[in-house]
Amino acid sequence: MTVNEGVLDRGIRVVVGVVLIALAVTHRWAPWGWIGVLPLISGLTGFCGLYQVFGIKTCPMRQNKSS
Repeated sequence: MTVNEGVLDRGIRVVVGVVLIALAVTHRWAPWGWIGVLPLISGLTGFCGLYQVFGIKTCPMRQNKSS
């Protein structure tokens, strides 16, 4: 697995995941709130399977420095 999410993308996913899980725990939006586990894991690992399938990358490309 290679990282294919940028910092902003990862941050948004973590926040959305935590909010959805919090809604599920407080029974405000259960059981659908547990879907927040997916963006949380994706944000923490930096890898999105759908991005891989569609060839999307939001992380900056590393430059190869050779002198």
